[in-house]
Amino acid sequence: MARAELDKQPADVRRMFDAVARRYDLTNDILSFGQDRRWRKEVLAAVDPSYGDRVLDLAAGTGTSSQPFQDAGATVIPCDFSVGMLQVGKQQLPHLPFTAGDGTRLPFRDDTFDAVTISFGLRNIVDPVAGLAEMRRVTRPGGRLVVCEFSHPTWAPWRTVYLEYLMKTLPAVARAVSSSPDAYVYLAESIRAWPDQAGLAEMIKDAGWTGAQWRNLSGGIVALHRATA
Repeated sequence: MARAELDKQPADVRRMFDAVARRYDLTNDILSFGQDRRWRKEVLAAVDPSYGDRVLDLAAGTGTSSQPFQDAGATVIPCDFSVGMLQVGKQQLPHLPFTAGDGTRLPFRDDTFDAVTISFGLRNIVDPVAGLAEMRRVTRPGGRLVVCEFSHPTWAPWRTVYLEYLMKTLPAVARAVSSSPDAYVYLAESIRAWPDQAGLAEMIKDAGWTGAQWRNLSGGIVALHRATA
């Protein structure tokens, strides 16, 4: 069964994402009802890259989240520790410089990037605070962090409906469309176990970033956190 557990052992998480790589983008589009496209636009706006900026897109998967940065004139490095994801991405977007890397041991020098972003990947790092600290290390002083991650809906009745979808409907839909549906059981569980908006802001602060703030998207299903190195 190609799924990880909530202890998020790196080898298990890597194998899981290798297994879902082939239909990952299609599955995400279906499971989010197309909202993932809007969320990517919000990430691009939050990073607000200038022409020539160096942007690290961590947990970039197949590079779908990276292409908009190149389109905006930035130099983007898509980085992921799933070789399966990188292989699919390289087939689809051969012009992007896909790079293999572990979020807790990034293969980049200090102060390399003007901005670092990670979308829906931070909760899959075995030690998220260590990952955030690594992102801080490779970001120049004054550079930006943007984290787009699933969070806690702010309206209680909507949160109840959302959790019902997350734990029951999402795995059922994944069985119909994903190349490895068992992985989505882990993904649903990891979303449910993830801290709320204020909790993630505290983790960002603990990792050495300053001025952490967030904005809710889709009623708090997703939160966009920003901070400065």
